[in-house]
Amino acid sequence: MSGLNGLNKSPHGVVLGLVQSQLPEVQTKAHLAAQTQRIVEMVAKARRNMPTMDLVVFPEYSLHGLSMDTNPEIMCRMDGPEVAAFKQACIDNKLWGCFSIMEFNPNGNPYNSGLIINDQGEIALYYRKLHPWVPVEPWEPGNLGIPVITGPRGIKLSLIICHDGMFPEMARECAYKGAELMIRTAGYTAPIRHSWRITNQANAFQNLMVTASVCMCGSDGTFDSMGEGMFVNFDGVPLAMGSHRPDEIITCEVRPDLVREARAHWGVENNPYQLYHRGYVAVKGGAQDCPYTFMQDMVAGRYKLPWDASIVERDGSSCGFAPPTRTYDPQNMLP
Repeated sequence: MSGLNGLNKSPHGVVLGLVQSQLPEVQTKAHLAAQTQRIVEMVAKARRNMPTMDLVVFPEYSLHGLSMDTNPEIMCRMDGPEVAAFKQACIDNKLWGCFSIMEFNPNGNPYNSGLIINDQGEIALYYRKLHPWVPVEPWEPGNLGIPVITGPRGIKLSLIICHDGMFPEMARECAYKGAELMIRTAGYTAPIRHSWRITNQANAFQNLMVTASVCMCGSDGTFDSMGEGMFVNFDGVPLAMGSHRPDEIITCEVRPDLVREARAHWGVENNPYQLYHRGYVAVKGGAQDCPYTFMQDMVAGRYKLPWDASIVERDGSSCGFAPPTRTYDPQNMLP
C-alpha cells in the first residue's frame, strides 16, 4: 500500500517524510539561528533521502526545544529570519515543508504555530495550536480555527499539533472540512507513547482519513522525546512506524484517491456521514439532529462537567506559571 515507503510512487500517490528531529536546547538568539540552519539542512537531507518526496514534516518544538521559554528575544515572527529561511529551503529543494515555530504575540503569551510552505516558498497553511497541553504549556490558545488546504499533488490536508490530537473533535473537524490527510506534529515524551499510538489510529479510522504524525526525538539533557513517527491508513491500520533514532526520516506513500473511494462507497463504518444520518435504514435520510448535550452546551456557553467542582488543576501554577488575570478575547488576538 505504501509503495515500499515511497520508493515506488504510484500515479495517485503522495510521498511524505516525517523527521524525528533531535531535541535541541535553545536559550539564545544564537541557538535559534543555529537550529534554524539545522532544519534547513534537514530539508536538503530529506530531498536527497527520497527523490520522490512531496512533503517533509518537522515536529512541534523542532526549532525551540522543550524549555517552554517565552522570552520575546527568541520568539519568531511571520516576517522574521527563521520563516524566511524555511521558505528558501523549500524553494531550493523543490519540496513542500511543514514547520513549527513559537510565535511572538504582542497582546499576550506566544502562540504555538505550525506552517506549511509550498515548493514555491509560499505559506499555504498557517495554524495556531487550539489546545495547548495544559498545565504544562504557557501558549495562547489558537484563534485561526483549523485550515484545510490543497497540498502537493492535489491532496486535501490539515495540520494539528500534539495535544490537539487527543480531542476527537479536532480530527472530525479536519475531516468535516475535507481533509484526506491530517498531519500531527508533537514534542511528546515517553509516558504518552500508548496514547499517541491509539489516538493516531482512532483519528484515522473514525474519519476515513490518513494520519501522519511525528514527535521530537532524543534527549536535550533533561527531557527525552520519543520519535515515534507513524502513518496510519484510513482503515486505522498503520502503514509505517518509526523508531526512536534522532533525525531519522520516516517515509510513506499515501493514497488520497483511496480515501475518496472509501468515503463515497463505504456503507458500514462510514462514520463521518453517519454521524448526522443515524438510523437511515429505518428513517429516510436518517435522524438529522444533534442529540449531543455537550455540543449544544458549548455553543450556548454553558458547558460544565458533572465533576467540575472536584477538578483541582485550573491554571498553570503547578508548573511554575502565574495564574492569568485576563480572559480570552479572540478579537484582541487576531494576527
